[in-house]
Amino acid sequence: MFSVLAAKIGNVAEAWRVKNVRRGLLGTTLIALGALSPAYLPRNSPWWQMLTDAQISGWPTRLVGTILTMAGLFLLLDAWFRLRPRPNAGADDEHAYHHVRHWAILLIWGAPFLFAPPIFSHDAYSYAAQGWLVHNGINPYDAGPAVLPGSFADQVSWVWRDTPAPYGPLSLQLQHLIVDLTGFRPYLSAVAMRTLSVIGVGLIGLLIPRIARRNGADPALAAWFATLNPILVIDFIGGAHNDSLMMGLVVTALWVTSLPTGQSARLGRFEYNPHRWGSSWWLLGAVVVGVAATIKQPAIMAAYALPLMVRPWADWSRREVAVTAGRVLVSFGLAVGTFALVTLGTGLGFGWINAVDVPGRVITIAPFTILGQAIQLVLNLFQLDPTGWAAIRATRGFGVVVAGLLIAWMALTIARTRPLQFLAYAYLVAALALPAVRSWYLLWGGLLLPLSPTPRRVFSIAIWTTVVLLCYNGINMAWRNDAMALGLAAAGGIWWLARTRHSPELASIEEEQA
Repeated sequence: MFSVLAAKIGNVAEAWRVKNVRRGLLGTTLIALGALSPAYLPRNSPWWQMLTDAQISGWPTRLVGTILTMAGLFLLLDAWFRLRPRPNAGADDEHAYHHVRHWAILLIWGAPFLFAPPIFSHDAYSYAAQGWLVHNGINPYDAGPAVLPGSFADQVSWVWRDTPAPYGPLSLQLQHLIVDLTGFRPYLSAVAMRTLSVIGVGLIGLLIPRIARRNGADPALAAWFATLNPILVIDFIGGAHNDSLMMGLVVTALWVTSLPTGQSARLGRFEYNPHRWGSSWWLLGAVVVGVAATIKQPAIMAAYALPLMVRPWADWSRREVAVTAGRVLVSFGLAVGTFALVTLGTGLGFGWINAVDVPGRVITIAPFTILGQAIQLVLNLFQLDPTGWAAIRATRGFGVVVAGLLIAWMALTIARTRPLQFLAYAYLVAALALPAVRSWYLLWGGLLLPLSPTPRRVFSIAIWTTVVLLCYNGINMAWRNDAMALGLAAAGGIWWLARTRHSPELASIEEEQA
């Protein structure tokens, strides 16, 4: 045991010696310090009280916090690009990390976020308030945090204080557990929600490269793009979003399903023996997907891909269609059955069904919402809609229909022989079609893109999307700190960094993918 621990410490020390790993650490440290500005701190946060007592909670703090955050985003993105895998790099190449464990880099980069306030989001405060409701015998599916006035409700963003919880029932009970374990301290409970997200990140970091290797993809590239992605580091670790645990469990289900037939595998102390499970071990993956859905419901879509990973859909013959459909139905049956059993065990019921529209109650950069806003401006100009929302509701509904049709088409085409690619695309389509789009929603599919050989153009879009999302996060944070001009300037700097300094390297990565 001590030898294993010493080896792991050695891996971290080896990562620390890489200059660009330290550059990324400086970036996340600056972002963590910037989070102490008023942008996302609730008024009853102990940090806010400290800033007020020191008489530094005004414009200077907002300015300094914004500058630190923008510099941190720039450094983190720069470090990420510099650490890209380069197959032909030598051992002395400072821009390569083929000799460094990616999990060690992730550990170093994520460390400053562990005890920082939630980054770029108020969601963790909502998690804590929902856990407090459960502790007091109130079902979060029936009422919002405001029904129980006090410190927990006060730290929730006003937008969500009167809204029911849209999350899975197991997620709510885990939030309840953390609130109890932290002694019912509102701020500490919110920060401790990061424990669940770190578990998810750990599963993602451990298993993504293994799945990529088994599916003929480049494990180093998968580790670089998926597990070291700045959006994952910031939103999953820093933001403490429950999407992290959901995706960690989905990735676990994919890993279980991708285990080679006739071989055993070991993950820590757990030994997987396929001889014991026979040729139907993908059923275990379906159960894990059901558990993932009790954290957040989109996980259930992975149940479609699991049986196709084991036995591709060969043709359209009657027998082949019947066998494939039967296996898919069994997979969904196990996943949905597990979801239902866990739900009944939590005692919270299925009230989340009535809260699925909650995330869409705010305006975000969701494509179909933006389209609706543009049409709504015309309607408002001619006073054709007294409600002011008709076009937005219509385009959002249209987006759901389009996404459903597109996912169905991909399920009958791409998924037949490329189930992992289908799942990545399906999650991305679903995330973009939602009434509200968040950067961490795009990680649902983004994490899975490098698990199979990815077309050059798709991978290029994914990399530039990461850059765009970082720019958006920076602008949004600066806007909240009344420093919009600084945020726009920083976004321009981030775009320049990606465009002028790293475009050639991106092209080489794309060529490797092609």
